[in-house]
Amino acid sequence: MSDAEDLADLRVTADYQFGAGAGAALFPPSDEHTVRRSSGGRPRQVLAGDVTETPGSAEGDRLVTYGTDGRFRLGIAGGARLHEALDPPAYRVTVGDESEPFVRDGSNVFAKFVTAVDDAVRPGDELLVVHEDGRLLAVGRAELSAAEMRAFDTGMAVKVRDGVEDL
Repeated sequence: MSDAEDLADLRVTADYQFGAGAGAALFPPSDEHTVRRSSGGRPRQVLAGDVTETPGSAEGDRLVTYGTDGRFRLGIAGGARLHEALDPPAYRVTVGDESEPFVRDGSNVFAKFVTAVDDAVRPGDELLVVHEDGRLLAVGRAELSAAEMRAFDTGMAVKVRDGVEDL
């Protein structure tokens, strides 16, 4: 299967996972993308741009990793694209000034520091961690449901995968 065919299928998967329009936001047809494959030929990572000449490209170029469970794991570049495309509070957990420097450095988000969360968040969902002013701070995986994030004073709410180093 060609990269173009894979990207069409991956757009459908992104729309299913994140909602209508997410696939076009993550993988715009007008942009170049590089699909890295597993040894069996399955799409494994999608990178922004044509990085075929530079196999050791920067992590910042990674839009998503496509897991064997059929779900995407966001990279910072993919999170930034979804941040622009999805209306708040979709797939967002909000934290304040107290947590910002730690989250940007890649530390996990704990329930007591969550100031707002999308009502639809379930454990295992990929999330955008944002500051109260709307800036993207990190991407990660929900460890608690939205109701639990609001109710708990202890416990990890989001397992942060990548933080935004510089704003």
